[in-house]
Amino acid sequence: MSMAVMNMVQSINLALREEMDRDPSVVCLGEDVGVDGGVFRVTEGLLERFGKERMIDTPLAESAIVGTAIGMAMGGLRPVAEIQFMGFIYPAYQQLVSHAARMRNRTRGKISLPIVIRTPYGAGVKALEHHSESTEAVFCHIPGLKVVAPSTPLEAKGLLTSSIRDPDPVLFLEPTRSYRSLKEEVPEGEYLIPLGKARKVREGKDVTIVGWGAMMPVIQKAVDSLEKEGVSPDVLDMRTLSPMDHASIIESVKRTGRCVVVHEAPRNCGLGAEISARIMERALLSLQAPVERVTAPDITVPLPKGEHYYYISPERVVNGVKRAMSF
Repeated sequence: MSMAVMNMVQSINLALREEMDRDPSVVCLGEDVGVDGGVFRVTEGLLERFGKERMIDTPLAESAIVGTAIGMAMGGLRPVAEIQFMGFIYPAYQQLVSHAARMRNRTRGKISLPIVIRTPYGAGVKALEHHSESTEAVFCHIPGLKVVAPSTPLEAKGLLTSSIRDPDPVLFLEPTRSYRSLKEEVPEGEYLIPLGKARKVREGKDVTIVGWGAMMPVIQKAVDSLEKEGVSPDVLDMRTLSPMDHASIIESVKRTGRCVVVHEAPRNCGLGAEISARIMERALLSLQAPVERVTAPDITVPLPKGEHYYYISPERVVNGVKRAMSF
């Protein structure tokens, strides 16, 4: 298998191209995905390769995009729909929750909906509020809807390929901050990463650090600093947020006795709370300190000049680990 160095935009484009080459039922739709190649140029070049019947530019109507994708999937296609930013997805919430996530149960397994909803998410690029949101917990609460958040170009390709082949709807969250900031070798050709399984980023013994998506490079910088101070972190990239690989978290916490969860979503009812609750239920007697959460504050994403007060920094992660270590 040949390898090529690429960023996340390129690796997602490669995954889409290879799956569309492999399976003629895979189609893409969304605002500007065809002629313009997407707002971040993720789908650039695909219109020329596959034509307007498989690369479909839609009106600015998120509910219609997802509703159309549902109809396509019921008709035998595998649609990949793009929502330009996560903060624009709320008009489509009713379609996702009332129909996409329930169709398998509603029809008692007769109909499944192999849909992928791709959307950039998260702050760190100095965009306005709806362009910088991280509201993954809202969707992880919905039975029947899988939620995936890659952290690197390699992860993005493997997870997107698996998401497209999955028989059920997947919300695929692409960290805007990481689109072009990271490069690594990515295989050209079939490459899949199974959904629902976390990735061990670093083996350690003192504290478990849990994160996903755009937080992983931030955590990496924090870990580099912590190791210089003699702290050995065990780092997990969750990859799939629903269903989440809680077993890997529990196994790690039972070894380290401490846990720090890092997410850029607001603190209240974020996934850090669910992770903390699972640890309390299944590893309470192994804990040597309360679970620490390093999160955004419970406010709307501020205007660009105030973003650095809102966004998670490596220093905040380091401080969270130190609180856990000093308890």
